[in-house]
Amino acid sequence: MVNLFLSEPKWDDDARNSTNTDVILPLLNKLSSHIQSLVTRGARSEARLWLCSGLSTLSISPRRQLNLFMKLLRSKPRKKQLVSQLLQLMFEKRPKKLGSLLAKRSYLLERFFEGNPKRILEWFSEFAFDGGSDHKRGAKALAQFAFANRDICWEELEWRGKHGQSPAVVATKPHYLLDLDVQRTVENFLDNVPDFWSSSEFTESLKDGQILFLDAKFFLDLFIRFMYDEDVSDVWDAVEEFLAEESFSSLTQHLLITLEERDLCRFLELLGDCFDSRIESWDVVGDSSSASWLGVVVSRYGGDAECIDELLLLNSVINQGRQLVRLVRDENGDDEGEVLKETIADVCRGLEKGSSFCLIMRELWKMKQTEVIRVLGMLSWTVQFRLSEECQSPDSWESLFRENGIEFRRSSDHSLVSHEGFSEESESDSDGRRRVSKKRHKKGKKKKNRAKKKKRAIDDEDEDDVLIDDEVLGLNQISRSWLLSTDGFSATWTSVDLPEHIARYCLSTWMKWFLARQR
Repeated sequence: MVNLFLSEPKWDDDARNSTNTDVILPLLNKLSSHIQSLVTRGARSEARLWLCSGLSTLSISPRRQLNLFMKLLRSKPRKKQLVSQLLQLMFEKRPKKLGSLLAKRSYLLERFFEGNPKRILEWFSEFAFDGGSDHKRGAKALAQFAFANRDICWEELEWRGKHGQSPAVVATKPHYLLDLDVQRTVENFLDNVPDFWSSSEFTESLKDGQILFLDAKFFLDLFIRFMYDEDVSDVWDAVEEFLAEESFSSLTQHLLITLEERDLCRFLELLGDCFDSRIESWDVVGDSSSASWLGVVVSRYGGDAECIDELLLLNSVINQGRQLVRLVRDENGDDEGEVLKETIADVCRGLEKGSSFCLIMRELWKMKQTEVIRVLGMLSWTVQFRLSEECQSPDSWESLFRENGIEFRRSSDHSLVSHEGFSEESESDSDGRRRVSKKRHKKGKKKKNRAKKKKRAIDDEDEDDVLIDDEVLGLNQISRSWLLSTDGFSATWTSVDLPEHIARYCLSTWMKWFLARQR
């Protein structure tokens, strides 16, 4: 059975014999090297995504957040992918803000529509179908401007019928605008009505920002020109406002994936200035304690390739344990994968020898905090890997709980099961099985009687009961889930999620012991 080491070590015991740590620590270092090689070479792009996800759980002040991203945006060489991704995010979340900036420069949109019938039809064709005047987007601007300035532009309207329509007729029957030849009309306005493109009617149609979605690439290029070639202040103001108001989680998840390696290194350097360099507490289980440890590690980030590789390793082991188990299993046919699994087995065997774990905890005093996080993170992930391999049935999980002093309730049962295997109501599991047998006894009889009527051969009644009980217990085994004392019985856990949850609980417990002894 897997030992989770949930009993606090006896710190004052004589520890002169360090033979076990001389073996286990080199094995852990060897395992770290193998895992680091896996996540920084074969699965680096995936590990980078995991890191971006982990960084998104951190929290910094809006002022620091703004300074961080502005330094990246203003740095040289220009971060083209970062700028484009940021603007696309603004298109989606703040279209009105950018639309109002476009409205101030509406005359620039002449070039947008020139020689492009598709854009013309998409923007200017939404006249009301119900005979009313509730036109949309460019159609509304076109109709309002044409009526307000009919003395100078009505003749530019092109109609698909045999003859044109007068302003008076269209005013009383606005559905006639549906007969307008929109493409030819707008082309006439482009050639002969320059005032339209800076009119209040046209600028008003731009303010909601919906025009951005007609051709996102065109407007991305336009705003990048505003920012970098022309250094337009109100565009930069809008960018700064967005960076200050948007959550750090959203920004990191959307923007960091676009950064090249050197730019990600620069981001991590800047981010490190936002955090203290010492870990003071370790958060509750289930949260992966990102705010407690990741900020500390980032604060000590050196900015070189070795540092980012170490960060990818730590984040993978602590925040993405389940995905890392999958990666290791995928290495089945690879020699390096076999060596990695054998190293895991060696670590597990080493931990089972005497006071190995206690001696390791004492050795932590000689290490830096980031090294402590790495060692305990590797140990907890080793536990997770082993649980995912060895605990294949509900009974094996319950045996693990009992052996390690974890109280549990089956989610279908409200009684508490202690580490000795009995509920608070003093009913053993075998008592429960006897109740099931009695309950199913009658059903067995009915089934037997029905079979007799059909003149079928059947087994005796007792054997029938056993078969039914086996079926019921088998279904119970497959669907069983638990509430655990590890999180105060607050969530239901299945065998799919348990390896990761238990590993995080172990890591949280060990780190709390270490931090308590540090004070």
